[in-house]
Amino acid sequence: MNTITAIKQENVWVKLLNVLAAMASRPSGLVGLCLVGFHIVLAILSPALVPYDFTAMDAQAILSGPSTKHWLGTDNLGRDILTRTMLGGQQALMVTSVATVLAIAWGGLLGVMLGLIGGWLENIVMRFVDAFLAIPWILFLLLIVSVIGLGVGVLILTLAFFYGIPVVRMSRAATHDVVALDYITAARARGESRTTIVKKELLPNVLDVLLVEAAMRWSWMLLAFSSLSFLGFGVAPPTADWGLMIAGARSFMSFAPWAVLAPVVALSSLIIGINLSADALAKALGIDRAQKAPV
Repeated sequence: MNTITAIKQENVWVKLLNVLAAMASRPSGLVGLCLVGFHIVLAILSPALVPYDFTAMDAQAILSGPSTKHWLGTDNLGRDILTRTMLGGQQALMVTSVATVLAIAWGGLLGVMLGLIGGWLENIVMRFVDAFLAIPWILFLLLIVSVIGLGVGVLILTLAFFYGIPVVRMSRAATHDVVALDYITAARARGESRTTIVKKELLPNVLDVLLVEAAMRWSWMLLAFSSLSFLGFGVAPPTADWGLMIAGARSFMSFAPWAVLAPVVALSSLIIGINLSADALAKALGIDRAQKAPV
């Protein structure tokens, strides 16, 4: 039994390496992987690399331009922009990564179960899903955060819930394509339970779609997280966060553009990297995202 488990684990790693190699073989995929990898490594190592404390203020260098002392200049409180930009991705990556995993987990599992069960239950749940999707996400997010309050846990659960709803539709659509196949009919004829069919037959065959969907949801969550911080409903000051940095410096853009430019470039490069990686991942797995989109 241990030998079989070891072989399965080895096959998983081999498949993962093959997928990464296929992604990196495309110029856009290689650029995307490099950008994402750079930001992840920077988020991990930045506490040991930053030149200053992110809360340290220099009253003699308020809104000063790039110099040998402050490579990217300072903000309106005299804080080093390079330091805050390097640290700005920590909260964003941590919150959105956990939220993405939760969104894919609950939304993917529910969508697979609905696609398998079908009938009146599927119709009722999907009408609720359509109702949620008809309302702008920012209104829901602002309402919940305003009522419950700020906090990392609140942000994670809120993002995971609302961005998991579209995953339900996607995984349900992918499951419908699989349920009609012969081996699912054979599994039902053998008397296998729905749990067994979902675990052994459906999830492995919709996993590729869910992985691509996870990559896309991750980039959208990053944008949503930064938008909430920009509006004052995300992480609280003086946390080093890209959204907060943009919000704090927007009044000084005309004469201190470096205070806005650094976090904007950092956030944009990460989102672009994730989108390029998601497209490369879809092509490496042989998934047509336009064709897989539910209607």
